Amino acid sequence: MTYELYYWTGIQGRGEFVRLALEDAGAEYVDIAREHGDKAMEPFLEGEHAEALPFAPPFLKAGHLLIAQTAAILDYLGQHLRLVPEGEARRIHANQLQLTIADLVTEVHDSHHPIAAGLYYHDQKPEAARRAADLRQHRLPKYLGYFERVLERADGRHALGAHSYVDLSLFQLLAGLDYAFPHAMARLRPRLPRLAALAEEVAARPRIAAYLASPRRLPFNESGIFRHYPELDDPD
Repeated sequence: MTYELYYWTGIQGRGEFVRLALEDAGAEYVDIAREHGDKAMEPFLEGEHAEALPFAPPFLKAGHLLIAQTAAILDYLGQHLRLVPEGEARRIHANQLQLTIADLVTEVHDSHHPIAAGLYYHDQKPEAARRAADLRQHRLPKYLGYFERVLERADGRHALGAHSYVDLSLFQLLAGLDYAFPHAMARLRPRLPRLAALAEEVAARPRIAAYLASPRRLPFNESGIFRHYPELDDPD
């Protein structure tokens, strides 16, 4: 099957979690908006197709299925691309972890857009400074410490005791945080040896390494979820 991925051009965003799964599995896929522009998504978002109406990208077309929401897409791909261990309990656990990653991704976004997504960052800088300080001091240690314990309770190297899409998403999460909050992450990293090792292992996987070195891997920038504003990463 050739999958069709729909996500905004110019940024990694939430679509990158799906791309990493497709790339790691060596799946055939077309990044529709990158080839045809963002307007290619409009018919789906406006309900002009018979498939289920997605709220927003990313969404994935897999044969007759149209799947929206990052965690739902990865739950589907995990089963079809062998990116989740067998068994209902393992699949459900993977989905729970992915949803927790999604919670942190939302908090990262809200650190630079705490008042309204429709306002520019510069319209809410004082509020962003307060929100980012709480993220650095409290929320990142809580979330990342949790994922460190998840690895410890598994096999020490993988979230589910074997390679899965959750490992790929944790890699992307750490890469984004290293870009957005280098000072905060430098302080936290000594407390996260298993997460750091997992990120290195994922980056070295042959297909992922090839993807990261290719033009398909867009750089982080200040239009996506993970943004580096130095004033939000002041040393605490």
